[in-house]
Amino acid sequence: MILAGLLIITAGGGILAWVVGAWSERACRWVALLALCADLALLIFVWVSYSASGGALMEPPWLLQIDYPWIGPLGIRFHLGMDGLSLLLVTLTAFLGIASVGASWTEIREHVPAFHLTLLWTLAGTMGVFLALDLFLFYFFWELMLVPMYFLIGIWGHEGRVRAAYKFFLFTQGGGLLLFAGILGLYFLHARNTGVYSFQYRELLQGVASSSFAFMLMLGFFLGFAVKLPVVGLHTWLPDAHTEAPTAGSVVLAGLMLKTGAYGFLRFALPLFPNQSAELASAAMILGTIGILYGAFLAFAQTDAKRLVAYTSISHLGFALLGIYAGNRLALQGAIIVLLAHGLSTGGLFIVVGALQERFHTRRMDELSGLWSSIPRMGGVAMFLAVASLGLPGLANFVGEFLVLTGTFAVSPVLAAIAALGFVLSSIYSLWLIYRLFQGPERRMKEAPDLGGREMAIFGAIIAVIIWLGVYPQPVLTTAKPTVDSLVSSATYVMQAADEFGERERSPYEETGAPEAEYDER
Repeated sequence: MILAGLLIITAGGGILAWVVGAWSERACRWVALLALCADLALLIFVWVSYSASGGALMEPPWLLQIDYPWIGPLGIRFHLGMDGLSLLLVTLTAFLGIASVGASWTEIREHVPAFHLTLLWTLAGTMGVFLALDLFLFYFFWELMLVPMYFLIGIWGHEGRVRAAYKFFLFTQGGGLLLFAGILGLYFLHARNTGVYSFQYRELLQGVASSSFAFMLMLGFFLGFAVKLPVVGLHTWLPDAHTEAPTAGSVVLAGLMLKTGAYGFLRFALPLFPNQSAELASAAMILGTIGILYGAFLAFAQTDAKRLVAYTSISHLGFALLGIYAGNRLALQGAIIVLLAHGLSTGGLFIVVGALQERFHTRRMDELSGLWSSIPRMGGVAMFLAVASLGLPGLANFVGEFLVLTGTFAVSPVLAAIAALGFVLSSIYSLWLIYRLFQGPERRMKEAPDLGGREMAIFGAIIAVIIWLGVYPQPVLTTAKPTVDSLVSSATYVMQAADEFGERERSPYEETGAPEAEYDER
């Protein structure tokens, strides 16, 4: 019941925080924080138990499952499952949820109980997306995280919050409807082929025959997830939503909600439609490469610090899309590390910008300059997160992006070389951000306190995890290995993408002449 417990604790904690908030706003904050700490403790227990068992699985590739009938006549079940990929992303959800509550401790002063109810229900929906193994249930959670996020932006956001909330809702709801159309089409196609109406993931994995209809279904899944990632061209909702959201909303959006798009590709689009994904792989890799460069160029052009950080998400998640559709083992491992590293570094940068806005009531870099002398602790934290974001060796982002580029090189050296320019561009915009905020000429600003104990605890935890992933990512790679193995074994799209580029090289296993297990160990 651990999986159901995670959802109950998170959603129930939101309700309890809302009720308690009628008497004490401080108690409301503590209830929300303790609920998420309980989630994180449960997840650490699962991870430690899995590691102590030597990687034993309940029913490969699942660590935990819960499966009960829900709407029997329609073949809908309450089916949750956790594998290594889900464990990593749900743990990230709880961790960044704690950081979000901590970051909003003094920022949110109006409708505090409702804010924590909305935040925790957004997190509950996100956890459900990462755990659902019934496609109808998956879509239920997909929509559940959308609605409270709309209110987070629209009620507690900044000046242009209403427009940004509408834009966010229209884009993501449009993508969600395309996704739901794909789910329904797959449901009826499976019933026609087998005589069984089911939304169950393991039953739908039997695959669909190549046809124009199957390709259209895959396209519905692809577009639904591409809007949420977001893929360049479908990204225009993201800068406004990030810029106008409160700090906690920006952290959840960048650190978690964008990851649901990448998770959808890894969990559903590729395994359910391997042959159809092969037809789209080369285009997806090109879009990922364009996103890396496009996001970096636009980030450098911004004067709003929060908008700059928002555009970096398009660039970093371009690496994730590139790695997912490159599809070999190294690229997929890199894509998963990128998802975790981006959530930590970008989430931390949004907290820094939120702290600046809370103190100086502006995010414009031309109004903030030379702050290092007055708030050196914040300057040091911002510098660390910026160099983590640009991919400094020894930190998490470097590991993920380097693995993606190494895996992509085996499929398309040209795209790998172009994408590598993202390292150069990320160095430019990251250091430009630090220079303009902290190292430029000093301006006459009102006196403001430096980071306090609460804020340093949040940043200290984020920094520690970034260093851990950068220095010793093996536990994460080991945890995700069953998922990666499953994807690689069915990744027919990899070979077709490489053949279309006309430049496929031998895999690392072929080059060494070693079996995969031996290569992984080396």
